[in-house]
Amino acid sequence: MAAFGTVFMPKMALTTFENNQWSPAATVAADSIQLHPGAHVLHYSSTCFEGLKAFRHSDGSVHVFRMDQNVKRFAQSSRFLSLPAIDESQVSQMILDIVAQYAADVPEPPGSMYIRPTHIGTEGAIGKAAAPTATSMLYVLLSPVGDYFTAGAKALRILLDETGMRCAPHMGMIKSGGNYASALGPILRAKAEVQADQILFCPGGDVQETGAANFLLIDGNEIITKGLDSSFLHGVTRSTILTLAADLGMTVSERNITVDELLERAAKPSVEAALSGTAAVLTPIGTFIHNGKEHKVGTGEAGPTTQKLRQALNDIQWGKAPDTHGWLTQVV
Repeated sequence: MAAFGTVFMPKMALTTFENNQWSPAATVAADSIQLHPGAHVLHYSSTCFEGLKAFRHSDGSVHVFRMDQNVKRFAQSSRFLSLPAIDESQVSQMILDIVAQYAADVPEPPGSMYIRPTHIGTEGAIGKAAAPTATSMLYVLLSPVGDYFTAGAKALRILLDETGMRCAPHMGMIKSGGNYASALGPILRAKAEVQADQILFCPGGDVQETGAANFLLIDGNEIITKGLDSSFLHGVTRSTILTLAADLGMTVSERNITVDELLERAAKPSVEAALSGTAAVLTPIGTFIHNGKEHKVGTGEAGPTTQKLRQALNDIQWGKAPDTHGWLTQVV
């Protein structure tokens, strides 16, 4: 099977911002865009993106999950990067239209259609290091995917890093490519040196997020995660899992967690930890690595609450449980 996110639908939806207005959306070949080599995005990283999914239900219908929240975050990222303001209704319609065009290609569960709206600065002006781009391009790319972590995958090994940061603190809540690039070097070193799957960035002992997913700690009937601020991404899957946990009668605590508290709780056999994200959904953590020592999280395996929450989310996405929160938008 092809690696996650490497297969694309042949066409995508596209609009451009020029002369202070957005063009009508068009469907174009997915490999057809052209950029001036001096484009703002290539020199000053004026780029942001989103990740959401469409799911096929047993009756053949196709539904996009939590599109409104992803489009709002897309607008926020564009605004914080001083990119042209997006037209949220236009972007929503572009998503629905391109998914409808490829509805027959949306995989059966556990697969889905990954949707990647992307916004980039296109003005050819290398003198604009301290000025925003006047023009931009926005497109919606589709990629049919399977499970990011294959069924039965082992629980992850996570390095706790108290000295580094994933990105600049004021950039954390922006879904921008530069944030992922800045975390890549430390992650690759962690993989090579201690065989970690990811880094959980904990600057000054403050537990934040990994290079590509939010972090959740489950202790009995309580689910704990850092309260929202500008230092890390406000994950839509994170928000969804916390809502589902509350629906199941769990106590949701959004607050600061220290590395000391994390390791103390992790030693309890009943404790679970997991990463949440659109691709990862909810993936268990089995081991923390800290100051050269390995700490087993709970039993070291996927815990029952993590599995229950993941299943509750999947059941709504696949139409096996009622969508009581209005998270699904039907395409066809």
